[in-house]
Amino acid sequence: MTGCFNKLVLLMLLTPAVVLAEALTPLQPLIDNADEGSTLLLEPGNYAGPVLIDKPLTLDGQGKVTVDAGGRGSVIVVETDGAVIRNLHLTNSGESHNDIDSGVQVRGRFNVISDNVIDNCLFGIDLQQSENNIVRRNRISSKPFELGTRGDAIRLWYSFDNKVTDNIISDSRDTVVWYSANNTIARNTAYDSRYSLHFMYSRYNLVEENRYYNNTVGVFLMYSDGVVLKNNYIAHASGSTGVGIGFKETSDVTVEGNKILYCASGLYIDISPFQPDTINTFSNNLIAYNGIGIRFLNDWKGNEFRENRFIDNLTQVVVSSGKTASRNLWEGNHWSDYEGFDEDRDGVGDTPYELYVYADRLWQDVPYAQFFKGSPVLEVMDFLERLAPFTEPRILVRDEQPSKQRTLALVEEQTQVKDSLDILRESLGR
Repeated sequence: MTGCFNKLVLLMLLTPAVVLAEALTPLQPLIDNADEGSTLLLEPGNYAGPVLIDKPLTLDGQGKVTVDAGGRGSVIVVETDGAVIRNLHLTNSGESHNDIDSGVQVRGRFNVISDNVIDNCLFGIDLQQSENNIVRRNRISSKPFELGTRGDAIRLWYSFDNKVTDNIISDSRDTVVWYSANNTIARNTAYDSRYSLHFMYSRYNLVEENRYYNNTVGVFLMYSDGVVLKNNYIAHASGSTGVGIGFKETSDVTVEGNKILYCASGLYIDISPFQPDTINTFSNNLIAYNGIGIRFLNDWKGNEFRENRFIDNLTQVVVSSGKTASRNLWEGNHWSDYEGFDEDRDGVGDTPYELYVYADRLWQDVPYAQFFKGSPVLEVMDFLERLAPFTEPRILVRDEQPSKQRTLALVEEQTQVKDSLDILRESLGR
């Protein structure tokens, strides 16, 4: 009797798994039987992956189809040119970083991956040696692992001329671009991840109108020349290493019209530009409410800052090891701590903006002293040394024609307060 009871319990435990397996319709035979160039409109329901698409066709789930890889490999692998994958829910990939288990792997040209929901997949969308593809309007999240062991939401490796637009990314690791050029990354949103966007050895890419917030890093460029960053919104890159936009040995970059807010460091710049006779240009950016507006690793030259707005950063500019940032060009920037006048009302300060290193250098060079930055003790020390310096102060920045267009700055500040409230609501799901 006991043996029969144990068999009954075992049968009851196994029955749900059997039913679930039977509920998944095999998708691969439907793809195999579809003609090249045809549109496969799937009936609503749950389908079994992984699947391979090796011929041009359109696979359309009409927003009512789930493809489940069962924890094995990538949900869909595209090894063709001219395929369209759209309106699907892709889930439950494998967990292999070596195999880059993904929602979609693309190995081809002129494919379109659009309007899909990809969740519980280690990597989201992976492009390898793929050109002229479109990745747009997908919602992507990784597996619920520790941040560093998740996969990347979107990954480009040795891939060129692709368009990555209008995707929403959360709870992933990075969006990463390796050895890839001439790609457009525009109007994407990424939050609650690590690197919103990370370039490695990738040249001539366009990054435009993206929203990156509540990530460890906004955009980081490593050995990636000729990149253009325009009109991006980067906020709340916090923590001790939080950076809005970072540079490592990167040259010929254009940074224009971006809003960089509430980060530990708005900009981080090492020996960039690295290539001889090149410059990095920064113009019309709003760099506001950060712990540090710009952190330079050393006194490198070749960066030009024109018509930017530095507003209420706890410290506007920091240079490590007591060096200076004066070898770079500073022209027509607005500084919220500028104390000069504009008597002729031409919008330009009558005297240069000058930023010196006084007693507050202590917190720059002694990590433990950073805790006291902004404290009454350091503020008093700084005031006394400015009043009667007991050492010769070192100039960090000199802007000969600082902007006095305070009205514009106030408008920007008001706008950003509204934007920050929107960010808070988004993070709370309201």
